[in-house]
Amino acid sequence: MKMSQNREKRFRVSYYKTFKEPATKTIIYVVLIGIGYAYLYPLLYMITSSFMSVEDLVNPTVVWIPTKFTLDNFVRAWKVLEMPKALWNSVYTSAIPALAQSLITALIAYGLSRFEFPLKRFWIVLMLATFLIPTQVTLVTKYVLFSTLRLTDTIFATFLPAIFGQGIRSAIFILLYLNFFNMLPKAIDEAAEIDGANTFQVFYKIILPLSLPAIVTTFIFSLVWYWNETLLSGLLLGNKIKTLPLELRDFVVRYAVMFPTADGSAANRINEGIRMAATMITILPLLITYLFLQRQFVESLERTGITGE
Repeated sequence: MKMSQNREKRFRVSYYKTFKEPATKTIIYVVLIGIGYAYLYPLLYMITSSFMSVEDLVNPTVVWIPTKFTLDNFVRAWKVLEMPKALWNSVYTSAIPALAQSLITALIAYGLSRFEFPLKRFWIVLMLATFLIPTQVTLVTKYVLFSTLRLTDTIFATFLPAIFGQGIRSAIFILLYLNFFNMLPKAIDEAAEIDGANTFQVFYKIILPLSLPAIVTTFIFSLVWYWNETLLSGLLLGNKIKTLPLELRDFVVRYAVMFPTADGSAANRINEGIRMAATMITILPLLITYLFLQRQFVESLERTGITGE
């Protein structure tokens, strides 16, 4: 009887390894490949189209691989985007506010996590309201405020909100830090205070280094959102500080002016390859940044699962 049960158990294990386990893996791989293709298809299409000539673009038999690779699309897109100037504008209007926002939101979240003060819940709800209210609702009031302060068409229209914790989607980062700090044991703060450290020393010398995973995550997301912002940037920065996304927004009009037709009219002769090349140039700095920070970003997501007491 016992030998029969062991034989049946071995048969079930063998059957699972032979049929069910490969079938399960196959289904998982098919689903993952399908999801990956849905995400990668626009990027692959953009890359291949940007290297295609006009003949390949109108040829229905050419789908993915161009018959002749060309860089003319990138040359024209580079000129229309005014790449060096626009790239510099994008870097310092994105990287500096993103870094400032990463540090300031951490300080705000630390205060909310470690200290009790009157109307604390009210201030948290008010902070969440700044995220829940659509940007379009407060667009006019923001412009009036910065115009009254004579900060429009200046870089301070981007820097000041980030410095005071009201940058792009700052509420999300405050909540991320708040959850992270709540998981850190308060005994760390108490031990540092016993050793003579004040509140700011505890934050900058102990809590902030421990928060490096959250800082990396916050900085990357903040950088991407500042880089891709066109609504507020176009309104507050105007035409004096044109970033790459703003240049891409006006790309069709600028291309028609810079490359008119043979009869001298500014007709729109732009093709899809030039559009894709301009888009590729715009997102390439973000892709390069992610490639350099990919390891730290993945590790930061894993380490944010730390548990406290």
